[in-house]
Amino acid sequence: MKIALKIMFIVFLVWVIIGVYLINIEDEKAQVVMGLSVFYFSFLFMPLFIYYRYRDGKYKKYILNDEKLLNAFKNQGKD
Repeated sequence: MKIALKIMFIVFLVWVIIGVYLINIEDEKAQVVMGLSVFYFSFLFMPLFIYYRYRDGKYKKYILNDEKLLNAFKNQGKD
């Protein structure tokens, strides 16, 4: 999965570079290429990256629950 994400990111970078080049030479398809690159990044790359990054419950330390909030308020008063 990690290698696939790296390849997908490189494809995105190449795609954006081609889009910028097409915009600079004022090609009529430049806006379509850039729009598709944003679509690719938003709906294909980012969901896979987020899934890969947080799949093993690594996100749980960032979630606020009642215990963490109470501990934070108790520790705030001691400072």
